[in-house]
Amino acid sequence: MSRAHALLSASSAHRWMACPPSAKLEAKLPDTTSEAAAEGTLAHKVCELKLQNYFDTTNMSKRKMNARIKKLKEDPLWQEEIIGHADTYLDCIKGLAISFDSAPSVLIEEKVDFSKWVHGGFGTADCLMFHGDTLHVIDFKYGKGVPVSAEKNPQLMLYALGAAQEYSMIYSMDRIHLVIVQPRISAEVSEWTITLDELLQFGETAREKAMLALSGSGEFNPGEAQCRFCRARATCRARADKNVKLAFATEKKPDQLTPEEIGEYLQQGEDVARWLSDLKEYALKESLLGHEITGYKAVEGRGSRAWTDMDKAFDILIESGTPEEMLYERKPLTLAQVEKLVGKKDFAAAVGDLVEKKPGKPTLVPKSDKREAITNIVSAEEAFGDTEN
Repeated sequence: MSRAHALLSASSAHRWMACPPSAKLEAKLPDTTSEAAAEGTLAHKVCELKLQNYFDTTNMSKRKMNARIKKLKEDPLWQEEIIGHADTYLDCIKGLAISFDSAPSVLIEEKVDFSKWVHGGFGTADCLMFHGDTLHVIDFKYGKGVPVSAEKNPQLMLYALGAAQEYSMIYSMDRIHLVIVQPRISAEVSEWTITLDELLQFGETAREKAMLALSGSGEFNPGEAQCRFCRARATCRARADKNVKLAFATEKKPDQLTPEEIGEYLQQGEDVARWLSDLKEYALKESLLGHEITGYKAVEGRGSRAWTDMDKAFDILIESGTPEEMLYERKPLTLAQVEKLVGKKDFAAAVGDLVEKKPGKPTLVPKSDKREAITNIVSAEEAFGDTEN
């Protein structure tokens, strides 16, 4: 059962449902825990403590919570900003809870079993909330690289399936409300609501995909989302064939691309550069292990110099006549560094009114991005101003 769960976890459902054979291919490779994942684990522990303190003060007093957080701060990966992001998560759940006309039932870090649909499938939901005819599944994401949407999110839907099955005799669940809080990317939460019937339809699709994945059958389907964190992303032949075909297409076409073709190439080529980067990273690791990569080798890169004892070196320079003020420069911390040092809430309370948000540099993104589109086109009103006066 543990192997099946490792093979088909809820967190990797976006991958094995889109590309079923990738599950067994990925399982052949070692699973390594990144520093980012370890930071996420720390942040989740703080979130759990804060929720327990809010909803169950009897068993998790503020003093007990603070003592446990103090212990977590001993971790080398600890960053003070974790507290602010955990507060954002807590505020979201508090806001949802107090919006109801009566107290909801809340389960924190609840283990859910969805093995009825995915063999051996189980996981841990960050927060489940029951009220009225609705099951709320709230998930905290600490990542800051890739935005995660609640819409059609397979991880949360698998959690919802498990929760719906476990608690169907206790709570009414005609609606399923999925919420993702990702404070390091956006202050806005991502939400999506479906009916129980729609969730059960998803469950049947998940069952079919899981059966393919477990048997190693089905078609490989490389793509940006499913390949991004796949352990086999560098050596997967299907991904290589797809990207080589895109990169070296030789079909004869008109001299100039149409806007439709430009959009198509941007979408299709999204993964080419990332694939080459993954391939180079893998080849370097293999070369350092003594494995030959045809036509390539690992060499030492450009080095850099560093003091063995800077204080001693500076003392010698000062004694030899170099003015001390010439050896140092006074440089203020950046706004982000100050906020991280002080803490998000204290920073906002103390100097928030002295901060302005300047527009960012224009960047090209897919149309699915929620930000409003901009142009450099000047309207007549902007060009000529108010002509009534």
